[in-house]
Amino acid sequence: MVKKVAIITNGGDCPGLNAVIRAIVKTAETHGVECYGYIEGYKGLLKNEYIKLDSTTNASGLLHRGGTIIGTSNNTNVFNYKTINENGEVEYKDLSEVCIQNLKNNEIDCLFTLGGDGTQKSSRDFSVRGVNCIGVPKTIDNDVADTDITFGYNTAVSVATEA
Repeated sequence: MVKKVAIITNGGDCPGLNAVIRAIVKTAETHGVECYGYIEGYKGLLKNEYIKLDSTTNASGLLHRGGTIIGTSNNTNVFNYKTINENGEVEYKDLSEVCIQNLKNNEIDCLFTLGGDGTQKSSRDFSVRGVNCIGVPKTIDNDVADTDITFGYNTAVSVATEA
C-alpha cells in the first residue's frame, strides 16, 4: 500500500505546475497518502532536500500562482552529473544510486516527475532500477513523445499569439 509519494518539477518553468502539484497533493490526501516535494527537481532529490506538502498550508491557493512552489532545475542530470575531482578536473558521474537511496531512506513509495523529455528519460531510467514513477509530461514546446498536448503548451501559444 502506498503511504508516501514525492513530487519533483524539473526543467524550465511552465504554466500549470502549481495546479498539478495541488491536484497530486489533494488526491494523495483523499487516499490517506502523505505527499512531499523535492526542492529544485532532481537536484533536491540528489541533495535530499524536500518539504512536506499539505493542502491546508503550502499547497493551498496555488491555482493562480505562476511557477512552482518547490522550484525546478533544468540542468541536473543525476545519471551524468558534473563534478570536480580532487585535481580540479571536471568529471561526470552517475549519482542516481544516491537518489534511489534517498527515496528508500525517506520511505517514498512513488515519485511523480513533472517535466519534459529529459525529465521523463531520467524517470524511465529510475523506473528500470526499481523506483515507482509516474511521469507527468510538461513542456511549453509540446515535444514529449506519445503525448498529444502537454500542460503549459496552450498558455504559451496564447501568450505568444497575444504578443
